[in-house]
Formats: sequence, structure tokens, C-alpha cells
Amino acid sequence: MCRNIRVLHNFEPPATSDEVHAAAVQYVRKVSGSTKPSAANREAFDRAVEQVAAVTRELLDSLVTNASPRDREVEAAKARARAAERYGVRVAE
Repeated sequence: MCRNIRVLHNFEPPATSDEVHAAAVQYVRKVSGSTKPSAANREAFDRAVEQVAAVTRELLDSLVTNASPRDREVEAAKARARAAERYGVRVAE
């Protein structure tokens, strides 16, 4: 599950709320061991996702770097190349 969490720092444009929320969901799923919580645990799960997303946004907003921002398209192309090498197949672009 956690390999689906993507690096969100130092991109132009910055990470969106949706990207931060998706990372928070993946983290809470991994920690809780549940991809879909029961009705009894739904409130706690949702609250945890909200809190993790808020802390993640705070972290991203406070990080500083001297490196130039990464380009999402370039990073996606690198990921496709790694996947093609790993799995030995051509990955659709």
C-alpha cells in the first residue's frame, strides 16, 4: 500500500489538496491495516485521514530547499522508465 504514496515536496505547481488527501488515506490504510474500515471505525478512520492531511500540508508548507522545483512530467517519465525496466514491458505513455 505505501508504495502508492508519492513524493509531494518541491514540485511546481505545489501539491494539491487532493494529492495530500490521497497520501493521507494511503498512510492511514497502511497503519490501520484496513483499506475499508467497518462502520464502527469509519469516524475514527476519517478523523485520522483529516489530521494526517493537515499535518502533511503543514509539513510541506514549512519545508525549505535550495533545489529547483521538480517537473511532474519529467518525474512521471522517469517512473515509467523504471517500471519498464523492472517489469520488462513497454509502459503506455
